[in-house]
Order: sequence, then structure tokens, then C-alpha cells
Amino acid sequence: MQKAKDLKEYRGELRESLDNDFLRTTLDNFAVAYRAGRANAFKDMDVKGLINDIACSKDAAAENADALYEEFKANAEAAGIKVHFAKDGDEANRIIAGIAKDAKCKSIVKSKSMTAEETLLNHDLEDAGFEVIETDLGEWIIQLRHEGPSHMVMPAIHLSRHQVGDLFTDVTGKKQDSEIEKLVKVARRELRQKYVDADMGITGANFAVAETGGIGLVTNEGNARLVSTLPRVHVALMGIDKLLPTLHDALRILKALPRNATGQQITSYVTWITGANECLAAEDGKKEIHYVVLDNGRSELIKDPLFSQINRCVRCGACANVCPVYRLVGGHKMGHIYIGAIGLILTYFFHGKDKAKNLVQNCINCEACKDVCAGGIDLPRLIKEIHARILEEDGHPLPAILMGKLLKNRKLFHTLLRTAKWGQKPIAEKDGFIRHLPMVFAKEHQFKALPTIAETPFRDWWQKNRPDVDKPKLRVALFSGCVQDFVYPEQMQAAVKVFADNGVAMDYPMEQSCCGLPVQMMGEMGASRDVAKQNLRAFETGAYDYIITLCASCASHLKHNYPKLVMDKPSLKLKADEFAAKVIDYSSFVNDVLKVKKEDFREVGTKATYHAPCHLCRGLDVHDAPRQLIEKGGMDYVECTEEEVCCGFGGTFSMKFPELSAELLKKKLDNVEATGADVLLTDCPGCVMQLRGGLKNRGSKVQVRHVAEVLADNKK
Repeated sequence: MQKAKDLKEYRGELRESLDNDFLRTTLDNFAVAYRAGRANAFKDMDVKGLINDIACSKDAAAENADALYEEFKANAEAAGIKVHFAKDGDEANRIIAGIAKDAKCKSIVKSKSMTAEETLLNHDLEDAGFEVIETDLGEWIIQLRHEGPSHMVMPAIHLSRHQVGDLFTDVTGKKQDSEIEKLVKVARRELRQKYVDADMGITGANFAVAETGGIGLVTNEGNARLVSTLPRVHVALMGIDKLLPTLHDALRILKALPRNATGQQITSYVTWITGANECLAAEDGKKEIHYVVLDNGRSELIKDPLFSQINRCVRCGACANVCPVYRLVGGHKMGHIYIGAIGLILTYFFHGKDKAKNLVQNCINCEACKDVCAGGIDLPRLIKEIHARILEEDGHPLPAILMGKLLKNRKLFHTLLRTAKWGQKPIAEKDGFIRHLPMVFAKEHQFKALPTIAETPFRDWWQKNRPDVDKPKLRVALFSGCVQDFVYPEQMQAAVKVFADNGVAMDYPMEQSCCGLPVQMMGEMGASRDVAKQNLRAFETGAYDYIITLCASCASHLKHNYPKLVMDKPSLKLKADEFAAKVIDYSSFVNDVLKVKKEDFREVGTKATYHAPCHLCRGLDVHDAPRQLIEKGGMDYVECTEEEVCCGFGGTFSMKFPELSAELLKKKLDNVEATGADVLLTDCPGCVMQLRGGLKNRGSKVQVRHVAEVLADNKK
């Protein structure tokens, strides 16, 4: 569990995970296998349609939560089950302890329940004198080790079979083999008698169906079925977010849950419990069943217009499965009790600001979690909103305040960049890199070289070299962002050449500035909003068919975040919607709108591979266009392993967490060099900066270029 008081201490804890070779290898292997398994499990299904249906169903259930609870309670009690409502975790634990006491229970067996982890149920029951045994293999292992889960579905994924073998040796007093099948047999042998002897069984619930008053349990080991069947008392603890109107709603989620969690088409055991069943262990032959329905802040979340979508979470753990940061550090360093992207959010609401303040900064904003979420939750946005809330409560750090003030003042920002061009001269090399990093970057940032500010920014070049296009087919506006304006203007110049050759008239609004994503990543939502307004004003006078940017991060931010940032101002929201509708990335415009052909370019045959920027492949759902352009542009395209996995830049993330950024970059560059390609192409200047700096640092001969540059070079 995360215990750090501040970001410096938290980074120290993260280094422990980076030094754990077993953890890194295990999570690497799982991440690769998971992606393949999930893709296969969802093959030929309308995944987006299914996710949208789940989101709508869960949203409707949340809006009607009070009525659903009353219906669920009435139907459950009519079937002989006692239903309790708990306002918070402490009350839920007291209710369950009271049930155990009244029923004269001594021994309790539990199946895996994240809700029980949330309330710290085991601790309270043990303090009350009850023996509590976890029966899920992973949960039993971490219980014996006195740890919390490191994954919602696979709680002991961080442990090797040898560690488990040593643990079972200590528990049984006999030397145990470390073969997995033999370890499973040991667990079964040790736990089977516990089921028989137990007075009470405690489960969670994946579904609480109002129309039947029944619950559904989804497991792979069958332990929940034994826990709910053998003891004379059964208690099911569930959050109000598990309430659903009908069995059909539950079955819809069941189509996605195992596929998203583990890549299985269906889980091994799906158990439906409706009504009190017969039980020979009970004096009257009837099982005593209690449902404890927990609020613990959920009803307040439901009322929140933004955070109500958290209710859609089905606890599949997929947001951790695809997270590049989780892959490096594991759940104990990327969560409190709930882990992964959803854990960064729930920690704030369920366990408080102090436990969340470091965690919420450890998001690289790659959007992989949003891309796979079974409930369609905008997880990256919610994480940034939590970060912003904490800053509002605790105060904004000085660097973030200064950055916000700087970006809000375009003239000051651009003057600073122009001044930096002269200030860098003593440490600038001829190849466009800074010779040695300023002290502010310290040793942990030496994993990549940094670029110099360009001699002539794009905006200055444009005023002297703007092409005159006769009888244009389209009229577009160019959005450069700050990096391509002042660091890599050659990328924009390349685009101008291709556009002019294809009959595109261009405009470059001079009042434009940084898109504002860097300050949003820092939690400075006010500054991000002000920058958005500044850019909306800059582009509002032109009658453009498209607004084109060569930066994937800018494109995604302009298209998806600008309307959200100004949604409280109806007139501005209308402008933002119109603006966003015209935004398009470079590769999509050239490939899909201009429809350039292979015969338009020279066949150079250079071996090229590709890195897909996160905000292009996931933020904009663009996958084919850049790869098709590489082949049309006369290059020999070679696919790279994990092309759509983050390179580790993440803007200000690489500044806050250089150790993590360095590891993600290393993995990416290893994969790139393994292709044998001469050129690495991408669609984002931030990725260019990260990748080019890393390759420069390792002395590689692989060139890094924007797709626009090679198309301009190879144009006939």
C-alpha cells in the first residue's frame, strides 16, 4: 500500500518496484498476453456498441438507485432474505459482525470481494474475535502475507510461485514444491475443511437484480459457490452501484466482464442466488441469508454530473491490465485498495485526499484505460479532475502557477521562447541538441537528449513563405502548437509543401498559442480553460473546411477537451463544438481527405517503422492512415512490436516521473531497433522529442521523423 507523504517519497517507493525484476517480467508478460487474449475474446463482436449499452444501462440504474434498492429489498425479503442498508464501511462491518454474533458464528469463510477490502471487513471481524479465512487462492495468499491485493482480479500477480511455495511451507510446516499445480492442491487441501467447519460465508456480488431480489457471482475457482452454499449463514456485501433493474442488464455486463478481465469468453463459474435455499447445517434446515447494501459515498457520486460515470465500473481490472505505468510498478504502488486508473479515482472518494494526492499524478494520460473500459468511463479526464480538486484544496505548487500564468499570456510565452533561442547558444550542438542538461533536470533526466529552440519559428517562416494556391480545392487553418512552432518548424513546413501541391489554401492565425494540454496535465484547469478561450478566439474569424494539426496530442485535446472546458458558457460551447468538429490530424487529412496516391511519391525503399502516438491511436481512433501513408510515400514499412504502447513522454509526466519515463522509452526503443529499420516515423512532436532524444543518447543510427517530413521529401 502507498504510504508516501509527498511526491519525492512516492518516487522512492516507485524505484523499489523498478528494481523488482520478477515483478517487471511478470507484468510485461501478462500485458502482452492480455491484449492478444482480449482481442480474440471480443473477435467479431460490436465492442463499442456493447460498451455503450452497458454505460446507458448503468447510468439509468444509477439515476433510479433509490427505487431499485426498494424493489430489490422487497423481492429479496419476500424470498426469505434479510436486507440491510449501510451508509458507510464502518456501519457495514458492524452489521456483519452483529449478524455473526447473533447467529453464534465462530469461523467465517470469505470469497474475494473488493467491497470487503474497501471497508477493511476482515480487520473488524478479527478484532471482534472471529476467525476469517479467505478462500480465493490469490486472496488467501495475500492474507497469509498480511498484504493488500495488487490487482482487482488477480490479487497475488506480484508474487512468484517460489515465494508462494515458501509461504505454503511455513503455513503447513512441510516442505512444499513450487510447481503451480501442486501449490493449488495444497491450497485446496488446506481450505476444504475450512468450508465444512465454517458457520458463516461472506461473498460480494457482481450483480444485484431488482426484479428478482437475487444476486450474481462471477468467479474462476468456484470458491464463492462453496462459500455461499456450505455454511449455515451467508452474507453478501455489495455496493449500491451493483443494483440493476433486470436479469437482462446483468447478462449484458456478463458478456463483457470476463472478456475484459482475463480474455475469457465466459468465466468458469457464474452463480445466481435467489431466495433462501435449504441447508442441512441449519437447525431449521433453512439457510440464513443477509444482503448488506453499502453506500459509502456512492449516492453522492451518483448526483455528481461528472463523476457519476464511476458507477459504471464493473470491477474487471482492465484499466490496470493496459496501463503502461501499472505494468512498471504494480498495484501496491499504483493504488491504495482499488488499483489502476479506477483506483486512482476511488481512492480519493473512498479513502481520502491524503491517500490519493500522489497517486493521481502518476497517470501518463495515454488513454489506454479509457480505450478498454467496459463501462466507457472517461478515466483520464476524471483523474485530472481529481488532481485539480486536490490542488484547489491544498494549494497550487509554484511551478504549476507560473506555467499557467505563462501560457495564458501568449506574447510573454512566445517572447520567452524567442529569448531561450539566444540563451541556449553556449550549450547548443550543431545537430540540434543541447550539449548538457541544465541543473534543474538533474541526473535522473539524462536518459535522453533535449532539442534546442529552432533558429526561426514557424510563424516567422510562414509570414515570408506563405504559398499562394490558385483555385484551391479546400481552405484550411493550421494549428502548430508550441513545439512545432518553436522547436520543430520543419515539420509544419513539410506539411505546407504537401498541402500546396494538392491544391489546399492555408491560413495560420497568428494569435494561436500552446493548446493548453501541459497545464491541464498539471491540474491547472483554470489556466487550461483560459488557453482554450484564447485559441478559440484566434480561429473564429476564418471560414475553414478543416483545422489541421500535426500534433496528435494537440488534435485530441482540441477536439475532445475544448468543448468540455467551456461547457458552462453556452455561446462559447457552441463555438468550441464548431471548432472541434473541424479539427483533424495530418495523416487522416492527407490519406482520407486528400486521398494521395502511391504514384504521387518517389519509391525510395527506405526501411521504416512506426510509433503510434497515444492521442492518435486512442484519443482519435486513427490507426490505418499513417501506416498507409508510409507505404504510399515510397517507404518499406516494417511493423514494430507494441507500436501502440506509450513511449513514456506524457508531457509533464516525464518531468515528474523521469524513472518511469526512462523505462517506457527504453522498452520502446529496444522494440524499434529490433526491426532493423533506418527510420522511425510518428505523428506527434512530443513523441519525436522523446524518441529522438533517447536514440541520440544511446548512439543509435535510427532517424526519427514526422510522417509529414518524409512525404514532403519523397513528393514527385
